[in-house]
Amino acid sequence: MAETGASPLPPTPPAHSPLFRAEHFVWLTARVLEQRVFAHDFLHGAADPVETALDAYRNEDGGYGHALEPDLRGPVSQPLHTVRALRVLDSIGLLGGRRVERVCRYLTSVSTGDGALPAIHPGQRGYPAAPFVPIVDDPPSELLATGPVVGLLHRNDVWHAWLFRATDFCWQAVDALERSHPYEIEAAVAFLDSATDRPRAEAAADRLGRLVRAQRLVALDPDDLDAYPVAPGYAPGEHHFPYDFARTPHSLARAWFTDDEMARALDHLADDQREDGGWPVRWRHWAPAPALEARSMVTIEALRTLRAYGRAIG
Repeated sequence: MAETGASPLPPTPPAHSPLFRAEHFVWLTARVLEQRVFAHDFLHGAADPVETALDAYRNEDGGYGHALEPDLRGPVSQPLHTVRALRVLDSIGLLGGRRVERVCRYLTSVSTGDGALPAIHPGQRGYPAAPFVPIVDDPPSELLATGPVVGLLHRNDVWHAWLFRATDFCWQAVDALERSHPYEIEAAVAFLDSATDRPRAEAAADRLGRLVRAQRLVALDPDDLDAYPVAPGYAPGEHHFPYDFARTPHSLARAWFTDDEMARALDHLADDQREDGGWPVRWRHWAPAPALEARSMVTIEALRTLRAYGRAIG
C-alpha cells in the first residue's frame, strides 16, 4: 500500500452512535477544513492541519474569503468570513500571534466611521451571495459582525488599537437593543460572554434574556413550534432554541432558561440528527453548494453543544 504521509486516526466511535453517524456524514460531504476540524474536535486530531486548511481561505489583505462563510461566494475578504476564521482558530487554541495581527489590520481597513464592522463589504458585489444578504455602497456598522469578533479577541486576550472603538460600539449597540432578532441576540451574547467588564456584561445579559422571552425569539416547547413566530425575513421553520443562545452551560444566556426548558431543547437537538448522520440547516437554502457546506458546520456545532451539556454522543 502506498504511503500517504498522514498520521492514522484513532479508532472510530461505536457504530450507530451519533458521533459515528456524523463522522460518516463529514467524510462523505464536508470540505477539507471541516473534516480537519471534526478530526481535531472528536478524533484527537492535531491543530496544525486545521490551520493549514484554513490558510487556503486567507487573502493578502489579512482577511478571509473564498466562501469560507458558504453564503458569500467568491474570493474577496469579508467580515463574516473573518468571524468564521476566528472561531476556527479559537477552537484549536491558535488565536494569537502574527496571524491575529494580520487579521486586525484587515479589520481596521474595512471598519466604518465609528470603528466597527459592516456585515457585508460592498466588494462582494459581482460575486454570488445569498439573496437575503444586502449589499450596499455605504454599509452601516453591525453588531452581527462586530460582536463575535470582539468577543473572540477578548476571549483570547488579544489587544489591538482596533478593539477599543469596536468594543465601545458593541456596548452601545447592546445597550440600545429593543426590538431584535435571534441572530443579533446571538452576536450580543458572543460579545457579552467574553467582555472584560463582567458586572456590566451580566446586567446586560439579564436584560436581553427578558427581551428574548418577551418577544418570543426562542422556541421553548419543541413540540409546539406553531406557538412561536419566526422572525421577519427568516425561512419557514427557522426557529431558535435555548442552545442557540447558550452554546455551553457557562454562557451568560444559560440563566435565561430553566433546566426543563434546556433539557427539552437538547432532546430536540439530539433527535434532529438525520438518517445520513448530519444535522439540517434551518436557514433559507438558495443554492445546493452553500447548503451542503453549511451542513457540516451545523453538524459539528450540534455535537459540540451536546457534548458541552454532558449528552452522550459516542
